[in-house]
Amino acid sequence: MNKKIFITGVAGFLGSHIADRMIELGYEVIGVDNLSGGFMENVNPKIKFFKEDCNNLKKMNEIMQGCDIVFHAACTAPDGFSLFSPHFITENTFGITMSVLSAAASNGVKKFIYCSSMARYGKQPKIPYTEDSECMPATPYGVAKLASEQVIKQICELNGIYYTILVPHNILGPRQNYIDPYRNVAAIMINRMMQGKQPIIYGDGEQKRSFSFVQDCVYCIERAIIQDNLNGEVINIGPDEEFVTINELAKEIAKNLDFDLKPIYVKDRPNEVKLAICSSDKARKLLNYETKTSLADGIKEMIQDIKKKGTQQFSYNYPLEIDNQNTPETWRKQTI
Repeated sequence: MNKKIFITGVAGFLGSHIADRMIELGYEVIGVDNLSGGFMENVNPKIKFFKEDCNNLKKMNEIMQGCDIVFHAACTAPDGFSLFSPHFITENTFGITMSVLSAAASNGVKKFIYCSSMARYGKQPKIPYTEDSECMPATPYGVAKLASEQVIKQICELNGIYYTILVPHNILGPRQNYIDPYRNVAAIMINRMMQGKQPIIYGDGEQKRSFSFVQDCVYCIERAIIQDNLNGEVINIGPDEEFVTINELAKEIAKNLDFDLKPIYVKDRPNEVKLAICSSDKARKLLNYETKTSLADGIKEMIQDIKKKGTQQFSYNYPLEIDNQNTPETWRKQTI
């Protein structure tokens, strides 16, 4: 197979790390990003980069010509916010996937690797989530991710395209967008604390998550791109060993910043899942996955990265379509 890979969201957090790794492995990388959530400083100079929106099917068809592999990471991913901007978020999650998928089929792409989300599982009562768990997404974003998976299966099977669906969860690490007020809880907390501001915590802070260091996810994605025994598989990627509350996450960040922690507690976010953790057993079996980076070490690397770049004000650059009594005040009044 030709080593020419097309990566969407290549200026973003995960996409840029995958691009770097593919270049190290000798692949020719073609990348697109509209820079709505990514940054040019993340783009490896060896990438053939196009500033384009994935919704532009004509451009996707043109740029993808000659590529054998697609890694589709691009999306507008604020899960909870999608309840208050359902059109914008689903258009830039499901809609762009249909565009990229259509171009892949038209161009005779051989392999399609899709980056889904733990939001597909939603309010699943049984934890940890396994790949055969019933999916009950609690947000439009989760619905859009799951619907994307279903159409990928249909189009890829019809056109003989090898496909794998990867499900990362709560990724953190260097290059994460830390000025997005709608997602990336660790990055938001670090940015606020480094400005001398207390972290904002929704509800009682006892929501529990397992956080994935970006390079642990990169390893899994690399294996999915290289291996040829994963056609049709859905695989959770990232660790399942550390299950921590948001309160504990805030304490770990504060400890590393020598910050006097007194969190600001606000009302619960609508439809937020209280306990969410994915089993990594399938990744261990099929990808030979092994967690390399602990949450504590991942936070240290994030802090160093943000210190180098400098703190910034949060950017409220997504449209708030539904503004009513259900909308979190942190978003309505832009107080993060």
